[in-house]
Amino acid sequence: MSQFKSLIDLAKSRRSIYKLGKNSPVPDSTIEEIIETAILHTPSSFNTQSTRLVLLLHNEHERLWDITIQTLGALVATGAITEDMWRKSTLPKLQSLKAAYGTILFYEDPAHIEPYSAKFTIYKEQFQPWAEHTNAMHQYFVWMALGELGFGANLQHYNPLIDGSIAETWGIPKGWRHIAQMVFGSPEVIPSEKTQKPVEERVRVFGKK
Repeated sequence: MSQFKSLIDLAKSRRSIYKLGKNSPVPDSTIEEIIETAILHTPSSFNTQSTRLVLLLHNEHERLWDITIQTLGALVATGAITEDMWRKSTLPKLQSLKAAYGTILFYEDPAHIEPYSAKFTIYKEQFQPWAEHTNAMHQYFVWMALGELGFGANLQHYNPLIDGSIAETWGIPKGWRHIAQMVFGSPEVIPSEKTQKPVEERVRVFGKK
């Protein structure tokens, strides 16, 4: 029960923290162990095991955000991002992400989903959303584990804009589908309280004794 209580406490304390630093309470091998544990023990529909994780630390983490800064900066010339937005919000945010300790890239490998879509045709259209569910479970597992170690984290979605560049940089297989980027580091601010909608509007219970 004490472990279950710890899980509840972690869930209650989890926040998106954007001001992150480069201090780590653990060796990099511990972070790698979390990634491997997530891959080995997070469930997937039909046991497809389709999620793929890429861990970027130190210079490689900074390289990712340099690529993102370059990619989004190029959009200013096209008018997709205004100069004012770039200077006041987009660039400062990307620089704050670069200031963190590391990034985890979350992918799905369709090659491990397609055979099940062909075999179980009644569920053919469901395997991709189920893979998204699986990926989200990996994200939450890793986020909670990082929080237990003392890291802060936030989840980003700069895909597909950066997909081609990062695939080329780190040799990501062509078929992998990029889902999200989790940035983590030492929390440099005290997280604010969560704003919650009423539980009564979001939970229904039947058959309670």
